[in-house]
Amino acid sequence: MKVSKQARREAKALFRGCLRDGALDEGRVKASVQWLLERKPRGYLAIAAHFQRLVKLELERRTARVESATPLAPELQAGIQTQLSRLYGAGLNINFVHNPALIGGLRVKVASDVYDGSIQGRLNQLAASF
Repeated sequence: MKVSKQARREAKALFRGCLRDGALDEGRVKASVQWLLERKPRGYLAIAAHFQRLVKLELERRTARVESATPLAPELQAGIQTQLSRLYGAGLNINFVHNPALIGGLRVKVASDVYDGSIQGRLNQLAASF
């Protein structure tokens, strides 16, 4: 669905209204969607689609996935959490996942940033170079 400039502007305005102290407020998001569905302004489907995209991107930006070959000790998890919070700011949701396919090391994904320090990642790079 192609979104007009006007619909994008209105979706961005709705999105900015949902931010509180730089973080997305779930209650405001629900209220904005409810307002949009009740009023149904011109092009409201395009506005809703772009608003959904903005919310999804913001949620991805504030979520980190840390994969490790073995379960991490609590003090190591705390250290990783501290470093990621320093890089990406406070309020980052961090999920620690056990993935034996990595063989060893860590893979960290925050939004579109991927830090791959796993053995499996290095083996894949080596295979691709041949």
